[in-house]
Amino acid sequence: MGYFPFFMDLAGREGLVVGGGAVAARKIQKLLPFGPRLTVAAPEILPEIEALPGLTLLRRAFDPAMLEGKFFAVAAADDRAVNRTAAALCRERGVLVNAADDRDACTFLFPALLRRGDLTVGVSTAGASPSAAVWVRNRAADRIPEDFGALLDYLATLRPLVRERVPEERRAAAFSRLFSACMERGFPLGEEALAAVLAGTAETGKVYLVGAGCGAADLITVRGLRLLENCGAVVYDGLLDPGLLDSAPESAQRIYVGKRRGRHSMAQADINALLIAKAREGKTVVRLKGGDPFVFGRGGEEALALQAAGVDWEYVPGVTSAVAVPGAAGIPVTHRGTSRGFHVVTAHTADTPDGLPEDLEDLARLPGTLVFLMGLAQLEDLARRLTEAGLDPRTPAAVISGESAPRPMEVRGTLGNIAERARLAGAEAPAVILVGGTAGMDLKAQP
Repeated sequence: MGYFPFFMDLAGREGLVVGGGAVAARKIQKLLPFGPRLTVAAPEILPEIEALPGLTLLRRAFDPAMLEGKFFAVAAADDRAVNRTAAALCRERGVLVNAADDRDACTFLFPALLRRGDLTVGVSTAGASPSAAVWVRNRAADRIPEDFGALLDYLATLRPLVRERVPEERRAAAFSRLFSACMERGFPLGEEALAAVLAGTAETGKVYLVGAGCGAADLITVRGLRLLENCGAVVYDGLLDPGLLDSAPESAQRIYVGKRRGRHSMAQADINALLIAKAREGKTVVRLKGGDPFVFGRGGEEALALQAAGVDWEYVPGVTSAVAVPGAAGIPVTHRGTSRGFHVVTAHTADTPDGLPEDLEDLARLPGTLVFLMGLAQLEDLARRLTEAGLDPRTPAAVISGESAPRPMEVRGTLGNIAERARLAGAEAPAVILVGGTAGMDLKAQP
């Protein structure tokens, strides 16, 4: 059934802790920040407990008279029988009691606690697994900023201002806007921003060009995830784990602008205009891109458009497919003795007769691994031109479609046969093409 999580004011309340060992010390340290008046009773008391401020220490065994006037008690002696006796007396007298490692004897449990100033998060599994409660607490700690307590203090100072400037029927909405603005933009808010939030008018927001990583949702950076969790709009591509969008607030606009070969959803100029428009609505916009925004992701074009429009923006890097997709397939783009470097090249250009890079012959003469993106449709011509430029047809080659592709697959071969093998396998874009010694390696972890 679980336990209802009452949040109780313990300031000045009388409490008794039976026991003076390590367990009692942990319980006391959890309680003290909340201001109770604690009495500790035990024949022997650890020095670390003695050093804690504001405690009344009774160096003797538990006596039922010690419960007189107590609001709550903690039975944390080393002797289980003593704890059971103390807990039973507490239940008889209506004193709230926690008995260490004895759920049946308790009328309240200690939660796994997370504190950020006035924010207190308590997690309980009804005693089933304290370790599980700690795990949940730690996950919450990962998602709640360290300065959240300072944010609460700042918001508290604004309450009189809201009451002064905002009519009563609009105050709840104003408080909500203030919290959202601080989470999205940081705090304290400037005078103009504060006035705009209170008035409910839009101030120009900010655009974050965020790399989502390559493949699974949890490959996004911590910074990128936190921005996504607090955005007002997310403008996203197709090469993403759909689960990432669940991290955006329910109220956030979700706008798909993905591009695939032959299926253009929105022209780049229109995407640029969309980002500018949403920022001018006062929103914090996350432009979410697979891989890294600045590795063939047109992030540079969007940044230039935002700069020209006077819209604030920021780049948040992501794990690029040029490294991550081969790596997941067991192919390192560098390896001592095999490849001292790698070259990332687009294999799809609009200003050459065959759509391949004009400097392909120069690339063929470079040492290391060649990594081609967006080139599956030109693979046969790509392999032919590299061979004509002097690369040995026996050079290892691979075509890898990662987790975000419609049909993830690996095709291995040589420069001489990789195009045919990819065709027979039915490889589909998006795919990463690798040419070089490391393309013949397979360093996948064993299951």
